[in-house]
Amino acid sequence: MDRTPSGEDVAFLGRLAGGLAHEIKNPLSTIAINLALLQEDWERGAAVRNPDQPEPTPREARSLRRIGTLQREVERLEKIVDEFQRYARGTRVNRRPEDLARIIVRVVDFVGPELEQAGVRSHVDLPTSLPLVLVDEGPIEQALLNLITNARQAMPDGGELLIQMRRLGHHVELVITDTGIGMTEAQIEHCFDVYWSNKKGGTGLGLPTTKRIIEEHGGTISVLSELGRGTSFSITLPLVVELFQKSAAKESADLVVDMGSCDLADGQVDGDEAPENRAGENRS
Repeated sequence: MDRTPSGEDVAFLGRLAGGLAHEIKNPLSTIAINLALLQEDWERGAAVRNPDQPEPTPREARSLRRIGTLQREVERLEKIVDEFQRYARGTRVNRRPEDLARIIVRVVDFVGPELEQAGVRSHVDLPTSLPLVLVDEGPIEQALLNLITNARQAMPDGGELLIQMRRLGHHVELVITDTGIGMTEAQIEHCFDVYWSNKKGGTGLGLPTTKRIIEEHGGTISVLSELGRGTSFSITLPLVVELFQKSAAKESADLVVDMGSCDLADGQVDGDEAPENRAGENRS
C-alpha cells in the first residue's frame, strides 16, 4: 500500500543522503587533486625540454587529453552528488516579505552574459505595483536560475526569452517562456520526475528541485510546450495579502467557535430550544 513519507522518514533520507554524498565526494576530491598533479607533471616535461615554446609530444598531448576527460567526468559526478544531496535534503524555507520583481531582475542580470553569449535575447515585463510575496530569497533564486538555464539550453541556436509577471487575485503568476526546441508529450509528462532527463549531461534533478521549492512556498508550477516552437513554465505564489487574509479568517472562525462554546455553557441552544422548555410553554 502506498504511504506518504512522514517527517521522520524525510529527515532520515536527508541524513542518509548527506552521509552517502560525503563518502562519495571524499574520493572524488582525491581523484581530482591527483589528476591536477598528473597534469602538471606532463606539462612540466614539455616546459623543461623547451622553456620558450613548451610544445608537448604526441604522447604527452594524448595523455593530457585523457586527463582532461577524467577531470570533466569528476566535475560531472560532483555536480550529480551535489544536486542529489540538495534534493534529498530538501530546503529549510525561511519566508519573509520580498519584492519578487527585484529578485527576478537580479537573477536575469546574473545570467545575462551567458544569455548574450548563447544568442538569447531576454525580455522582462514586470509590474512595479504588486504586493510583496512571502518567499525565502535563496531557494527562489535557485528555482528561477534552474528555469532560465533550462530555457537557454533549449535554444542552442539562440532565440527569445520572455519573463512576465502579473497578479491573479491573491496570487502572483510568473511565466518564463522560450522559443526553443520544445518538448514532446512524453517529455512534458516526465519533466518533473526525479532522474529523468533528455539532455546530454543532465542530472534529472533540476526541475524536480524547482518544483519542490515552489511547492514548499505554497505555490504551483506547470508547463506548456510545443515541439519546435518553445516551452512556457508558469509559477504561482501567494501574495502576502492572501496569507494575512487567511490568518484573519482563521482567527475569526476560532472566535466564532469560542463564542458558540460559551453560549452552550450558559445553557443556550442554537436552533431548537430544549424539549423541557417547549413542554413548559405548551402547558401554560
